Amino acid sequence: MAESAALLVDDVLQGYPIRQWVLSLPIPLRLLLARYPNELSKAMQIIHRAISTYIVNKAGFSNKQAKSGAVTLIQRFGSALNLNIHFHMLFLEGAISENTWGGTTFTRIKAPSHNDMVELVHNISHRNARKQL
Repeated sequence: MAESAALLVDDVLQGYPIRQWVLSLPIPLRLLLARYPNELSKAMQIIHRAISTYIVNKAGFSNKQAKSGAVTLIQRFGSALNLNIHFHMLFLEGAISENTWGGTTFTRIKAPSHNDMVELVHNISHRNARKQL
């Protein structure tokens, strides 16, 4: 996993600061998502949208004004070959917006605080719970 992340950061996403996010899921949800891969895709979209929106808003923009970028790897098993669905996500540590002269500007954000993480996890869990019903 670390080798894949290093390759992406060094060769694909070069030049931009990157933050790795790892999100694990509760065991009952892991079982459900392992059985229904379409639901896994929907859960990942919710997670990606929530983190991306957080980054863009922290940079001082709305989702219409700027975008963030990410690469996500879904890992299905732990080291003991146990079912352990979780997401490894490499997000740009900021937002990219268009300039008035047609170029782009990257606005870097600070690392999330503990309170930011609590709020983000709360939003993700509630959005996924509403979607699964």
